[in-house]
Amino acid sequence: MDIHQITAIDMHTHAEISKDGHGALSPELFGASEKYFKVHGHRQPTIEEMADHYRERAMAAVVFTVDAEHATGHPRIPNEEIAESCAAHRDVLIPFASIDPHKGRAGVREARRLVRDHGVRGFKFHPSIQAFSPNDPLAYPLYEAIEELGVPALFHTGQTGIGAGVPGGGGIRLSYSNPMLVDDVAVDFPELRIILAHPSVPWQDEALAVATHKPYVYIDLSGWSPKYFPPQLVRYANTLLQDKVLFGSDYPVLTPDRWLADFDRLDIKPEVRPKILKENAARLLGLLTD
Repeated sequence: MDIHQITAIDMHTHAEISKDGHGALSPELFGASEKYFKVHGHRQPTIEEMADHYRERAMAAVVFTVDAEHATGHPRIPNEEIAESCAAHRDVLIPFASIDPHKGRAGVREARRLVRDHGVRGFKFHPSIQAFSPNDPLAYPLYEAIEELGVPALFHTGQTGIGAGVPGGGGIRLSYSNPMLVDDVAVDFPELRIILAHPSVPWQDEALAVATHKPYVYIDLSGWSPKYFPPQLVRYANTLLQDKVLFGSDYPVLTPDRWLADFDRLDIKPEVRPKILKENAARLLGLLTD
């Protein structure tokens, strides 16, 4: 990847379908997400199509799935498949992996193997879908390995469209995605690079507090059109957190085109925009060191 030819790095995109047509989530949960984002019947792009989409825009993208087999019983898309597909498009795609924390030592071994042998550059957690509290000791051996490997851990925070409108939310508990639970992780693993994904409504102030207090906690701006960002998030992105806020779309349910068009109208300082769109992510991922 030639980072100087890339205009932006999208830190939050989803591989929704495998090569054999297996979906990352059950049809019920996919349907709820589509309704929530008002994209009913949207096409699930392959990773090859995602590469084309971002290459046409001179952008790079972090790609991952969510492994929630313990809670949902739904088999994941293999991390190896995502990593290998991204490797074929390494000019624009950056592979993250997802490991269900309930997998214990087997998950730790997998994490080490994925980074060592498959070039994985980070790990995605979705506590609400995976049905675990981020500060539960069951996940600590996995965090320890990720910290030692020197790659980031990205945590979904706040509301989720997955399960929205389904009776009982499809069994998904929003409370697991309070960013204050991740604050404990930042304390117990002080060198772990942590990304709090999304505007963390209804816990936006909590996310801002954690990110300003813990030096290696970042925030990605995915999952919301910028025109709906809470005002305090915009204020902090412009000032105290200008070096720790990251562009993310949530593609394919929210496209980078839509996100960037609305971001253009946001009151962000000219000198801060390139940090949010590319520079902060490039440094976090080790793609830019100057």
